[in-house]
Amino acid sequence: MWENSITHISILSAYELFAGMKKNEKDDTVNFINASVIEPVSLEIAEYGGELFKKYRKTGITLTTVDCLIMATAYLKKYKILTGNIKHYPKKELIYYP
Repeated sequence: MWENSITHISILSAYELFAGMKKNEKDDTVNFINASVIEPVSLEIAEYGGELFKKYRKTGITLTTVDCLIMATAYLKKYKILTGNIKHYPKKELIYYP
């Protein structure tokens, strides 16, 4: 997520932030997203996200498409994930613990 004090977020994280924000959080949400480097979903990220989905489904863990793509982005870009939903990300080495 952070690299040299700069926040990097997946475009899908931006979507999740907008989808989950309350009306009174709009300005802060927009400011945070605008201050971040937005990472697009590349073909490489899509491929690895699909591999993660299949890998975890075989073990009985069903992840959302968005979570697989965010996890793939973090893994391939060597970022950490800051989340309130740790259970959504079984690759615990990618989680940022403040």
